[in-house]
Amino acid sequence: MIRVLLADDHPVVREGLRGMLAAERDIEVVAEAASGAEAVAMAARHRPDVVLMDLRMPRGDGAGATAAILGATPGTGVVVLTTYETDADIIRAVEAGALGYLLKDAPTAELASAIRAAARGETVLAPSVARRLVTHVRKPRRDLLSGRETEVLALVARGRTNAEIGGELFISEATVKTHLLRSFAKLGVSDRTAAVTHAIALGVISAARE
Repeated sequence: MIRVLLADDHPVVREGLRGMLAAERDIEVVAEAASGAEAVAMAARHRPDVVLMDLRMPRGDGAGATAAILGATPGTGVVVLTTYETDADIIRAVEAGALGYLLKDAPTAELASAIRAAARGETVLAPSVARRLVTHVRKPRRDLLSGRETEVLALVARGRTNAEIGGELFISEATVKTHLLRSFAKLGVSDRTAAVTHAIALGVISAARE
């Protein structure tokens, strides 16, 4: 029997998933979680074979919860089940260690098959997600950010404030913030330090020499 944890902040979604899986004789839903933190706690308590993980949840998102769960129980298979399929979301989930990435409109047979595959340690991706992932990997890393976004992030790496960056590039401070937010989304991060670190690792910008 494959033991499954459902992690989604919408009760109706969890109820629907439980109903979809009820007819599968080799799959049993053992617990549910409504937040990232609760998913981590429930995974530690119930030790499921597979976690169906939503990405956007309160108190810790799906990617963070995935990383925490796999850090504590590396043998758990995490399958992201979400309505989002942006490059940033996909990359964050894969980097966190998720074995699968499916969209919530997946039919029951596909979902059950993905759970079985994850329990065996196999990777399962929705076709549209697989295409986006391949395209992302093939894309030259230096083209990940626009020219202006690269300039702004390079100045952040040199310790400049938003106001100083705006002065150097002759743009408003609000425009600087807009470029930074777009960079965060493309890099799959949420703050300036992580953006700079990730961009340097990808070769998008060079480490500051000042």
